[in-house]
Amino acid sequence: MADTGGSTDPAVTNQQACLLKLAPHLLGRTRRGVVGSSRYAERLREAVRRAAADPDAGPVLISGEPGLGKDNLAALIHFGSPRRRRLMARIDAATLGDDGAALFGSGSSGGDGSLLDCLGDGALLIDNLDRADPRLQPQLLELLRSGRWRAAGAAGPERLFRGRLFCTTESALPAFDGCATVIRVPPLRVRRQDLGEWLRYGLRQQARGLGWSRPPQVSEAVVKRLQSHDFPGNLQELEGLIERALRQSAADSPSDLPAALPATLPEEVFWTGSRGLRARFDLWRWKPRLRFVMRSPRLWNALLFGLVSWVFVLVNLWLWLGPQDRAHNGGLNLFWAWWWPLILLGYPLVGRLWCSFCPFMVWGEISQRLARAIGWRPRPWPRGDSDRWAAPLLAAGFALILLWEEVWNLENTAWLSSCLLLLITAGAVLGSLTFEKRFWCRHLCPVGGMNGLFAKLSILELRAEAGTCSGSCSTYGCFKGGPAVGEGLATAGCPLGTHPAHLADNRDCVLCLTCAAACPHRSVQLRLRPPAADLQREMEPPAGEAGLILVLAGGIPLHHWQRLLGWLPLAPASLQEGPLLPRLAIGALALATPSLLFLLSRPLLAARQRRLLLYALLPLLWALLLARHLPLGMAEAGRVVAVSVAPLGSAVPALPAWSADPHVIAFCQSAAVLLGLVWAAALVRRLWPAPQLQLAGLGVALLLAAGGRWLVAAPAALMPG
Repeated sequence: MADTGGSTDPAVTNQQACLLKLAPHLLGRTRRGVVGSSRYAERLREAVRRAAADPDAGPVLISGEPGLGKDNLAALIHFGSPRRRRLMARIDAATLGDDGAALFGSGSSGGDGSLLDCLGDGALLIDNLDRADPRLQPQLLELLRSGRWRAAGAAGPERLFRGRLFCTTESALPAFDGCATVIRVPPLRVRRQDLGEWLRYGLRQQARGLGWSRPPQVSEAVVKRLQSHDFPGNLQELEGLIERALRQSAADSPSDLPAALPATLPEEVFWTGSRGLRARFDLWRWKPRLRFVMRSPRLWNALLFGLVSWVFVLVNLWLWLGPQDRAHNGGLNLFWAWWWPLILLGYPLVGRLWCSFCPFMVWGEISQRLARAIGWRPRPWPRGDSDRWAAPLLAAGFALILLWEEVWNLENTAWLSSCLLLLITAGAVLGSLTFEKRFWCRHLCPVGGMNGLFAKLSILELRAEAGTCSGSCSTYGCFKGGPAVGEGLATAGCPLGTHPAHLADNRDCVLCLTCAAACPHRSVQLRLRPPAADLQREMEPPAGEAGLILVLAGGIPLHHWQRLLGWLPLAPASLQEGPLLPRLAIGALALATPSLLFLLSRPLLAARQRRLLLYALLPLLWALLLARHLPLGMAEAGRVVAVSVAPLGSAVPALPAWSADPHVIAFCQSAAVLLGLVWAAALVRRLWPAPQLQLAGLGVALLLAAGGRWLVAAPAALMPG
């Protein structure tokens, strides 16, 4: 008997070789179905069902933009068809070269052992058909039309592929359309109705693999905001967005929540690539050393905890223990003649920078650190759209402050001005003890709300490169905090709970540079830009911000109520003297004047048009507020030294004092209002594209500028007799 122990069956050997050749190309399963309930999703599902049920198993051509998962749709058709038990292979047409030897085999072998030969009656997906070499396309067209093919360089007879063919393409190929069933996949931007379902499906699909015990939820506010994004990368971009959101929130995964309560991801972790930016100048690329100097923790700690905190204590002691009128109390002079004009002047230049060293939150952070030292742990921020309930509280708080200032004459009462400062500080301390980081600063602080609003006008912005963050970063230390990584420093994360790549405007950035300190990839940039670049036609303003604009605008007629409402029969002689109820009533009426005008515009303009008009008039509001505070600043700021030593009497020689001429003050007021009017006119053109609306908006701006200039005219006491 012959010895056959070392023999090999040729059929088995050929089968193994085929499996090895097919292995890199095999598709084992589908990744997902067609998600969504829109008419586009229904049509796509129906097209997939018809192609899967095709009794002839004809070729299918799937076309659409990049990132739509066209290869997955081909797999859905194959694995949903009667031929589902056959193998399915995928090959990229861009890699086939000009002869297609990787697909058809070479002439030396006659095509035996080619990919087509190994598939037998299985399914083949030719991906990116439009990227195939033009010299190869006739062969691919013949394969799709008749199933016939010939090995590269072979002169023998054509062979027949008995399996089913699928192709995908990103551009139109009319020659191929006629020989296959064509399925066109709509991009995600035309299926915005499906975005919420895609988002929740993606969270369920990825959450467990990223360490979540159960998938988190997302609010409708997140879905609506993402529906305004075009998603040029389609489903692939959405999947990356979901992965970033889950990774960023991993440190806050809800281990402390009851099992029945799924976590709700905050809106801040869903950030998309910024729209095309023009006219930006990166200061840190121009002067790289500035980055390392400005992000130094020693610099910020010395400024915040070594200087600002104790200066704030001294100013309040000055206000309580010193003289109570502005003519003799330097602390009161600093607050009203220096701080208000300077902070208004700073908005177009440095945005919300004041908040980064605000004494209110310095003491809030000190209290938070002391509380943590004794074991108290502030709670995580409430999930969901906090602006929806916090914004009305913020606007109401600012309205009460404005009434308090005018009715109780805070400008000339030192201890009451200190009470205002201490009241805001108390809110910051309570907010810091209740919630982690700076919840009070972001959502509830009246001064912070005003700063965030006018920071949209700034020529300075802090942003991160979304591509670098999504492609190179997995720690998100700038957002969550964490240890030092590379050149990044250890931080507690953004105090306002915002990722720098997520920022759509300057509202939620205080320029504290925490993100720049934490970033190991130099993704964060400090950039100069055109003024008011945040105000764009497609912007989605936060809920309740319009109310704050109207309250701030109401502060102007409130301060100058006698010119506006002094003619009323029941108007008191002064808001500081007489029965309280009439004073409060006339003050509230003056404060509500802009809101009443806004309500009267409802029949004339759509809701979105009215909101955009408010933002277009934001520079004019800033200019009128500046003009309202200029008389006090220009007349009295130069007297701060003389006023500070005045209580010492004759023991100190007379010190020089500076005061602007009333005509100079009036000129500066007019110049500020004119600047605000021109700026507002430019924004009306940007935010209202229709010519008729632009003309109406310009008319409204002109009327408000003229009326506002009349209201804020320098007081008669400053004019020469």
